[in-house]
Amino acid sequence: MEEIKNEDWNQPQGPQFKPENKRVIAGITGILLGGLGVHKFILGYTNEGIIQIVISICTCGIGSFIGLIEGIIYLTKTDEEFYHMYQVNKKGWF
Repeated sequence: MEEIKNEDWNQPQGPQFKPENKRVIAGITGILLGGLGVHKFILGYTNEGIIQIVISICTCGIGSFIGLIEGIIYLTKTDEEFYHMYQVNKKGWF
C-alpha cells in the first residue's frame, strides 16, 4: 500500500491548471489588424486600443506599424514571459 505524505494529501492529481494565454491570437491580430488595435482589445487594454485607432487615423495608416511590431514581439516571447508581462503585469505598450 502506498503511503501518503502529509504535504501531498491535498495536492491536485492529474493535469495542472494552466492560465489562459492569449499570446498567439494577440500576435496574429497585431500583425494583421494592428492599426485597428484589435490585439489591445483582446488583451483587455481598452484605452490603449482606442489610442491605437486614433494614431492610425491621424497618421493615415502609418501608425499601424506599431501593431505590426507589437505582434512580432508577442510571438517571439515564450508563453510564460508573455503571460507575466502582458496579462499579469498589464504592460500596455511594447
